[in-house]
Amino acid sequence: MTHHYLTTILMAMTEKETQNPADLDLRKLEIRVEELIRACSYLKDENKSLRVRQDNLVAERAALIEKTELARARVEAMITRLKSMEAPQ
Repeated sequence: MTHHYLTTILMAMTEKETQNPADLDLRKLEIRVEELIRACSYLKDENKSLRVRQDNLVAERAALIEKTELARARVEAMITRLKSMEAPQ
């Protein structure tokens, strides 16, 4: 909680409210809870975004692995054909 933010809130409170330490502590607690709720909401959204990104990267990785295996099989087939062409007949 920033000092400036807290000062602004406390200045908005009536003089009667600031005279009671329990009311002041309660207001500070309310402000802190509101900040934590905002932080939790932000982190929840960020977590969701990161999970979507992770899912996309996992799918992309799987596609790249498949392409690599296909290329490997094609190269191996070409090598086999070249070797068979070199063999005496």
